[in-house]
Amino acid sequence: MKFKRLLFLTGALLQISLAAHADLASIFTNVVPTMAVPRRASIIFIQCHGLAPGDLSCYGQTNYQTPNLDRLARDGIRFTHYSGGIESTNTTAMLLYGGTGVPAAGTANLAQRLRLSGYHTGLIGEWGLGGKPWTEGFDEFAGFLDDAAARNYYADHLWRFAPHSVFSPDGKTLTDFVGREMIYPNTGGKQGRFIPDLLVSAMANFARVNVPDFANHYRPFFLLVNLPAPRPASPASTGRDDFTVPTDAPFTGEPWPQAAKNRAALVTRIDDGIGRLFEQLDELKMTNNVAIFFSSSCAPAAFASTNMNFLLPKHGFRNQKSSVPPLLPMLAYWRGTIPAGQVSDHPWTAADFAPTAFEIGYVKPPENSPGHSILPVMEGRPPGKKPADSKP
Repeated sequence: MKFKRLLFLTGALLQISLAAHADLASIFTNVVPTMAVPRRASIIFIQCHGLAPGDLSCYGQTNYQTPNLDRLARDGIRFTHYSGGIESTNTTAMLLYGGTGVPAAGTANLAQRLRLSGYHTGLIGEWGLGGKPWTEGFDEFAGFLDDAAARNYYADHLWRFAPHSVFSPDGKTLTDFVGREMIYPNTGGKQGRFIPDLLVSAMANFARVNVPDFANHYRPFFLLVNLPAPRPASPASTGRDDFTVPTDAPFTGEPWPQAAKNRAALVTRIDDGIGRLFEQLDELKMTNNVAIFFSSSCAPAAFASTNMNFLLPKHGFRNQKSSVPPLLPMLAYWRGTIPAGQVSDHPWTAADFAPTAFEIGYVKPPENSPGHSILPVMEGRPPGKKPADSKP
């Protein structure tokens, strides 16, 4: 029996199941018929909860640096007019369903359509849309089912769905694992594993075990990462309402409020995780066949209450939650496809990501699909003109 690779989240290794459903007739409908079908790119979308553009040095932050995210901007495109929903869950729903995020009856979401077309799909981090993500198109899940649980940065378990990954009682077949994955260093009131670090490491390992290769017929993957950071942790889980982090280094000696030191340390830890992802992709030699998007699911809730406005640039991007969806950071990178060093003021929202992902994956979008593909803007070609149309 051929064993399937397993996800060991407590060791920050993410499992792969070999099952992927393919409807080949629907995959390449966006390709010019006479064009040779290219090997489809994998897609990674990372969004943080409560990250403002001004948290990143590529948007003007000067108190600290985010060099790995700056690399995404330098080698890809940085958008200055991207927005999501008022709340994190609104943005995730818009990403998956387009429009306002409220699907019509029977409408398949982005993950379901990509999965049907042959993509392997995964979700790491916060879900929060009700129900279970493994019934909504995701082959793999490791994280939190609701917003409240995701606020505990030292949780003693994560929810996990890993199909065909554990032996049946008779030891002859592999069955699905569905349930809580214990994080034993965090049990009994201990704080051994910092959850944002664990999720960021799992992101890099998902790419490693899912790399398109001969064994899986060069199957691309779609990974959605909803990091429940850098928003404040839950007072119920920490006993205090601040930005919990294992250490405030390297900002310990700065003359800032403690919450500001912690937030800066947390943002730079996220940046370090993006660096590890790049190292993994470089090692796998797949950096030119993966489209990476980095953004935020919502603006910070209350900078003023934590005395952190001074950390943000004085020339804009000081936004926080309001009744109007605020501008959010958005970086996109796809080496060899997105020209490097671009800055765009093209306005778009989370509802435009699904059409963009469909065009990247050569997947037929649903009829009357809300939103518009931003890939032409990223590639520097006129909207509606396909890549093959621009070639001699």
